[in-house]
Amino acid sequence: MTDRLVSRWVLFPALLLMASLTVIAQNRTVPLRLNLKDTAGHMEMDRFALGQGGLSEEPMWADRAAEIRDLHPRVIRLFIQEYFDLLPDHGRYHWEKLDESVDLIRKTGATPLMNIDFKPRVLYPTVDEKIVDPTSYEEWEQLIYQMVLHYKERGSKIRYWEVSNEPDIGENGGCPYLFTPENYTRYYQHTVAAVMRADPEARVGGPALAYSGSPILPALLSFCEAGKAPLHFVSWHIYNSDPVKIRGTIDHVKGLLAKYPSLHPETFLNEWNMALRDPPTDPQYQPCFITETAYQMKAGGLDYSCYYHIKDYHVELEHFAQFMSPVGAGLMARWWNRSSQWDGLFDFQNRVRPSYFAFKLLARLTGERLRLDSGDSSVHAFATWDPKLLTYNILVWNYSTKPAQVDLAVEGASSDLTLRQIFLDATAPTDDENVRLRPLPARHLKAGDMRIKVDLGGYGISFLALEKNR
Repeated sequence: MTDRLVSRWVLFPALLLMASLTVIAQNRTVPLRLNLKDTAGHMEMDRFALGQGGLSEEPMWADRAAEIRDLHPRVIRLFIQEYFDLLPDHGRYHWEKLDESVDLIRKTGATPLMNIDFKPRVLYPTVDEKIVDPTSYEEWEQLIYQMVLHYKERGSKIRYWEVSNEPDIGENGGCPYLFTPENYTRYYQHTVAAVMRADPEARVGGPALAYSGSPILPALLSFCEAGKAPLHFVSWHIYNSDPVKIRGTIDHVKGLLAKYPSLHPETFLNEWNMALRDPPTDPQYQPCFITETAYQMKAGGLDYSCYYHIKDYHVELEHFAQFMSPVGAGLMARWWNRSSQWDGLFDFQNRVRPSYFAFKLLARLTGERLRLDSGDSSVHAFATWDPKLLTYNILVWNYSTKPAQVDLAVEGASSDLTLRQIFLDATAPTDDENVRLRPLPARHLKAGDMRIKVDLGGYGISFLALEKNR
């Protein structure tokens, strides 16, 4: 027997084994059970919100307000940067450009989460990220007071004011401040005092950390527990392609809060996305990453999140050179103008990305949450009952490269139902919603217990609507 023939006989069983394993993987069945009467409180998917800003004083997504309104975010985070020129001179205020961005957010039905992250030249004459205290805290507090009062009197319904953005990394995060735990608490105290004088109903917090383990957060918690300043929410960021690691930051922050029992702040993970410097390349991945991260956030008890961001946008280096060092401004221009971007729900050319449709499906989870647990590590689901639409909504996904078939047992249907099912197709050749959200033929289901099979490919996502006729 020749060496070539021997090799074939040796390889043949191995090939058979590989083929059988492939069949097993393709036929992996995941049982799910849904009792239509087993409610678990309000879903409140509108807390799974959005952010935009830090790039321009222009309303960057003004022509997409209708599409964002359709996602129903409760808040949209907005950066207040120096290019809005809020204090052009001592005692003179300029709100007009910032008004445009605030009004755009209000058009969507959301309320702005205002991130205070600017350095007026008249109070910070030297450009240096390490200079964090203004030349006059009295004048700084008056500026913050007038800004908060302006938006209160305009009826902008702003509730949340956040102090600083990524203070632990400064210009590396596109922001002009680099704080220490000691000087952050001082700056925070002055800033929130002015906010609360202008609007006693406001909610104040921070520090919007780039790294949840930064010592700035425990310093702030200790400072506020001692009664030196109010703290209504804590905030941080993470860019990581593993939803479990994102969940880990929630667990970490909640564990830290447990050490300060007199404080009861809300938790805001108000910048998050994949690891954008080296993201996964499978186009189906990012939408599924979004749904799986939403699942981990809900499971972790997070109060709010703000996905970063709505629309990709090229920056003007000259804008950042007004309040950042030449190196910092150059890094911003290089990142936003020269690097591949996957942040936005809309790309630079304003085309809608598949990630938008993941948010659209999440936004359809309206009404009361229904208990729908999965024993599988990769296949997860949400379900709700919407009494206004007379519809049971089910979103199921497969956070895995291996295909799976979901065997969904539905119990407690008191009437006949119409099943309308769609799949999110991130590889479709067009952004047409009817193609991205690819429908299957409707099916009529008889009252009583029923079984529904859902085939999910790698990173597959499907939405099922079980509609009552009357």
